[in-house]
Amino acid sequence: MPNRDFERIIAALPDVERGRGRDYTAFSVRGKRFGYYWPRTDTVGLKQTISEQQALVSERPDVFEEQFTAGGFGWVVVRLPGVAADELAELVYEAWRLSAPEELTAEVPLPRL
Repeated sequence: MPNRDFERIIAALPDVERGRGRDYTAFSVRGKRFGYYWPRTDTVGLKQTISEQQALVSERPDVFEEQFTAGGFGWVVVRLPGVAADELAELVYEAWRLSAPEELTAEVPLPRL
């Protein structure tokens, strides 16, 4: 089961689809991937802009690490024990927003926990 804060944030977003891998759960919105959860390490991988990825990793390398870049986006690994729920909500929402269609993002504000 995903981290409680992460699960509440995901549940607050519309059209989230889950896919299961052997060691992770993947999260997509309308067929576009925006995140992963690895329970064994209590980490998530989230889609971000490349500039946001670089800023997060350089500011707090003990919490964030570069995962990969693809399609003009920078994916970042987030160690869940190192982030507060409100910061996690912003990161997950941004990852979701970067993948969701514009008409959907216009309707959905940042979830509040």
